[in-house]
Amino acid sequence: MKLYDYFRSSAAFRVRIALNLKGLSCEQIPVDLRLAEQSQADYTAINPQGLVPALVVDKGILNQSLAIIEWLEESYPQSPLLPESAWDRARVRAMAYTVACDIHPLNNLRVLNYLKGELDVSEEEKMAWYHHWIHEGFQALEQQVEAAPFCFGSQPTMADLCLVPQIYNAIRFKVDLTHYPRLTSIWEYCMSLKEFGSAAPE
Repeated sequence: MKLYDYFRSSAAFRVRIALNLKGLSCEQIPVDLRLAEQSQADYTAINPQGLVPALVVDKGILNQSLAIIEWLEESYPQSPLLPESAWDRARVRAMAYTVACDIHPLNNLRVLNYLKGELDVSEEEKMAWYHHWIHEGFQALEQQVEAAPFCFGSQPTMADLCLVPQIYNAIRFKVDLTHYPRLTSIWEYCMSLKEFGSAAPE
């Protein structure tokens, strides 16, 4: 497997955690978003969206982090990332989608660049935008998750794979997380695990 990856990408971070939890080795191929390498023809031939991650396997190429994680889950059932019952799987997906569908798309690099470049917002306005959407999502998620150590149950799930990178970025952008004790407790515990820690941007 080959993972086209950017070290600070939340979506790629999710996939790196999933690979680690499942004990899968993967060649990482960097795509530097700061240099707009994702827009170059050799990469858009791999992923027409011009986004990371993209996973290349013998069957072909997959993009979209949650699709990649679901494929890994179905193809490599060791260390499952979804619970057994359909209801519990739906609950975990709902938490994951809160991050992946409602928080992250409004705050990723291309949106922030568009706000600054095309709409000419100030740095302060850009940060207000970022913080607003983090708080909107985290206020709901704080009520959805269970008590630590994980978002759901006693093992890491797809919800944790989405939460941890989002909190990482929230800390990077100096979001006040004092109102989210459950989320920060989950984050701290997950980041103490080597599978999460070794997937971090550092």
